[in-house]
Amino acid sequence: MTTSASGRSGAPPVVTATGEDRTDAPRRSDRTRMRREEIVRAARDVFSTKGFRNGSLADIAERVGITHQGVLHHFGSKEQLLVEVLHDRDVSGRAADADAQHPRGVDFLHHILNTVVSNTTRTGIVQAYTVLSAESVTENHPAQEWFRDRFAVLRTDLADALDDACDAGTPVSRAELERGAAVLVAVMDGLQVQWLLDPNAVDMPATVRATIDALLLSWGGTPLPADPVHRGAGQAT
Repeated sequence: MTTSASGRSGAPPVVTATGEDRTDAPRRSDRTRMRREEIVRAARDVFSTKGFRNGSLADIAERVGITHQGVLHHFGSKEQLLVEVLHDRDVSGRAADADAQHPRGVDFLHHILNTVVSNTTRTGIVQAYTVLSAESVTENHPAQEWFRDRFAVLRTDLADALDDACDAGTPVSRAELERGAAVLVAVMDGLQVQWLLDPNAVDMPATVRATIDALLLSWGGTPLPADPVHRGAGQAT
């Protein structure tokens, strides 16, 4: 009994007009996906150590074991590859969170704390983000719009969450909430730089938690309650 390439006993392979066996398509698709993921990981490593400007496609290709043109075959340009690296960071961040739904209000503050905890196990991703965000302030950087939009959305979400966490009997102005959100973003990103330089000297989750609590207390509220799902996440011991 013979078995065709399609795995069906006696069934002939499906061949295109060019002689290509279509039964190989799923395997080629898997190989392509795996190669693209490998290139993105290599690009993240190169950009995190050399930056986008100084990291070359040749550096990335060498890590993967392909040619410069091979990288371009999959992504078209260095700029497009950078977009994929940033997209991969977002996807990895969502996968690290047990709940993929975008939380709101107080739940978003707990989500932030849980993300900070997860980041302590993702040095490569944190380093790439830190290097690229700093580099994005330079003129005509391809990730500048991505980071600008990301910070704008994050500040809005944090201001909304802080508002929800405040004592209803002590209203806080929107301007004050937005300043608090900007402070929180600055603390989180600044802590990442310190943590990358000296991981044992900085407790990122506890410090972010202390910052949130300090903001709420300064507005006459109470500290953030414990996360009912991830109890202890981001809390100082």
